[in-house]
Amino acid sequence: MEVADLKILFFDVGGILLSNGWGHEAREEAAKRFNLDYAEVNALHNFIFNVYEIGSITLDEYLDTVIFNHPRDFVREDFKEFIFSTSVELPMLQFLKEWKKDCGFRIISLNNEGKELNDYRVRKFKLHECFDAFISSCEVKMRKPDPGIWQLAMGIAQAQPNQCVYFDDRMMFVNTAQKLGIRSFQHVDLATTKKILEDLKKENLKTT
Repeated sequence: MEVADLKILFFDVGGILLSNGWGHEAREEAAKRFNLDYAEVNALHNFIFNVYEIGSITLDEYLDTVIFNHPRDFVREDFKEFIFSTSVELPMLQFLKEWKKDCGFRIISLNNEGKELNDYRVRKFKLHECFDAFISSCEVKMRKPDPGIWQLAMGIAQAQPNQCVYFDDRMMFVNTAQKLGIRSFQHVDLATTKKILEDLKKENLKTT
C-alpha cells in the first residue's frame, strides 16, 4: 500500500460505542440512589475529574474528594460498582466490530477516560475487537481538546493528518481535529455514521 493511500480511523468511545463513562446522567442517578447532594457532588466532580482523566489520581482518590469527603451510610465498593454499571453498549459498537473485519482501515480509539473506567470498559465490552490501539487520556497524560493528543495519536500511527479520519459525538472535539487538518465527523446516530464509513470504504478501495 502506498503511504498516500494509508487510512487511519480515530474513534471516540463514550457517546458513540458506549454510554459516557461517568456522565451527568449517571451522577444524577447516583445522587438519588445514594442520597447525595447533587450540586455539591457535581461541583467537586467538575473541579477534579480532569485530573483523574489524565491519570494523575486514582479512582479512589477521586472518590475521596467527591463522595467520601463526608461520612456515608454506604461503602466504597458499592459506589464503585454503581459507577461501572452505568456503562452500557450503544448500537454502534456491534456494527463497528463487524465492519472492521474487512474494512481495510486501522481503527484506533482516542478518548478521555480515567484508568479504572477505561480498563473496565475495554475488558467488559471487548473493545479490542474493534480497535487496533488505544490512545486514552489516562495513559498519555493529555486529554481532548488538547491538540497534542491528536498529534501523539498520529505519531503513534505514523500517519499524516490527510491520511486520518476522526469521529466524535462532541462538536468541539470535531472542530479541534479539523483545525489540525484531520477530516472529522460528528457522530449523530448509527445510520449516519454507517453511511459515512461505507463511503470511506468505497473511497479507500478506489485508491488501493
